[in-house]
Parts: sequence; C-alpha cells; structure tokens
Amino acid sequence: MLSRPRRNRKSEAIRNMVQENYLTVHDLIFPMFVVEGENQKIEVASMPGIYRYSLDLLLQEIGECVSLGIKSFCLFPALPDERKDKYATECTNKDGLYLRALAAIKNQFPEVALMTDVAMDPYSSDGHDGLVSDEGEILNDETLEILGKMALAQAEAGADIIGPSDMMDGRVQHIRQVLDQHGFSHVSIMSYTAKYASAYYGPFRDALDSAPKFGDKKTYQMNPANSKEALIEATLDEQEGADFLMVKPALAYLDIIKLLKDNTNLPVTAYNVSGEYAMVKAAAEKGWIDSEKVMLETLLSMKRAGADAILTYFAKEVATLLKE
Repeated sequence: MLSRPRRNRKSEAIRNMVQENYLTVHDLIFPMFVVEGENQKIEVASMPGIYRYSLDLLLQEIGECVSLGIKSFCLFPALPDERKDKYATECTNKDGLYLRALAAIKNQFPEVALMTDVAMDPYSSDGHDGLVSDEGEILNDETLEILGKMALAQAEAGADIIGPSDMMDGRVQHIRQVLDQHGFSHVSIMSYTAKYASAYYGPFRDALDSAPKFGDKKTYQMNPANSKEALIEATLDEQEGADFLMVKPALAYLDIIKLLKDNTNLPVTAYNVSGEYAMVKAAAEKGWIDSEKVMLETLLSMKRAGADAILTYFAKEVATLLKE
C-alpha cells in the first residue's frame, strides 16, 4: 500500500500542520437586538443566551465583546407595535431607537465595523419586507424609495456596512446610487444575495415580533429548491455595486455558499441564522450533543464551504473559547 492518508492524522501537531481551514474571531459578525427603555436585558425565549438589550446595556455588552476581539456587529431593532405603520416611517426617525443606537455605538466604539439591516419588516405594521398594496401585493419599485431613504439615514448615523435583506429587485443599485449621491461612497453594501424563504427564521421573528401579518415571503425570498437562481442574484448584485454577497441561511445552504464562492471575486458571507442556533441549544439542553463541539464544527463547515465571514449568534461564545 503506497498511500496511507492516516500518516497526516497521527498526531495533533501534524493534524494542525495540514489543517486547511480555520475559524478565528475575525470571521465573526455578531447580530444583536436593541429595545427601547433603560436597564433592559430580555432573553429571547427561543434563543437561549441571546438577549434584547436597551441601549445602555447594549453598549456594555458590545464593550465586553470588543474585549474578546469581536470587531463586527449587525444591529436589529425590536420595536413596539405603536412605532410601526404601513410605510415604515420610523426607519428614518433620527430621534428613534435604531438611529440613536447606531450613532451611540459608533461614538463609543469607532473602531468596530457596524452593519445595519435594510428592510421594512421591523418597522412595518404588515410585517413584510416591502410595501404592501391594498390588494396584498408586495410592491417592488415603490419599496426601493423607502429602502433608499432608510439606508441613507443609517449611513448618516454612522453605519459602515448597509445590509439590504429585503430581496426586492434592483435594491442594491438604488441604495448605491442614493449613498453615492449624498457623499457616502465609502459606505459598503453587504447584500443578502441568496436569501431563501426558509423555516429557520422563526426565533428571529420572535425576537423582533416581525412575522408577516398575512401570507408569507415566498414572492420575494428564494425557493429553497433552487441553486442556479442564486447565481442570477449574485451576478445582479455584483453588477449593481455590492461589496459582499451573503447566503442566508447557512447550514442547509452550504452548497450555495460554495457556488457563490466559485463564481465571484467578492467576499462571501454566511448567516448562521436563529433556527440553526436554536437547534444546537435545544439539543444541548437535552444532553444529546456537546454544544461547544457542534457549534465549532458547524461554523467551520461554513468556512470550508467558502464563507469569508459569518454572522452568528454564537459569536461571543466562540470568541470566549478562542481567547482561552
């Protein structure tokens, strides 16, 4: 027998020598939730260990994360129903929770990369990512105007990376044009390029109370059965001015991460979504799996598939382990 691959596995030193992929703290983007009020730290029931923070405690938590080496964060607003309306007008309220939070984070932690979410659903009384017509149709081009204003307001508040998660056609181009016209050509766009109509989003919608009030999101989010369609979306986003391409969810779509990585020169990111996090936590609570080992293996699989960065609710846990 001439070939014995086990020779390269015989000791930890040799295994480390030939290891192909690594997970580091620099790969991590931490999604976080902000709520109104003071001294508020409310656990998301379906996401053990993940909290909705009022701004004062959010800043403390970010400080702890920065001390662990996490330098990238993505912020989402959890708003009460009275702040929501059909046109998502709260999204451009400079005195509102979200824009104040962005400004406060950048003021206290200017060194971090601060990513935002651009979609109507956190602000919409309809719970959809786009503007809903009287007939219940999601209006694409009318939504773009709202998204452009939302993105501009976030850039003005200090955002480094705009994250359009809405899946409207042409939104990357429209947002890029709005940002450039107002002097924000330095602000990046991380497009949710291949965002699938997935059942893995349930805990996130619990956290934001942003589930659609009727129907579903299948007319704008992608069909889980399709992969070639992701290449169409990637080509368009790249042509329209995206700086990063994202795949969401990640774990059930590793083939899509690999597909995009093989067909673009742009960085590819993966969103390790709430349902993926919740499954690991639930199984660990039952004693069925080792949470830390499964967490690390799961995230490493995303790196192996080609992800350059990962949005993950495990970020603080991973950073803590890597620092030990």
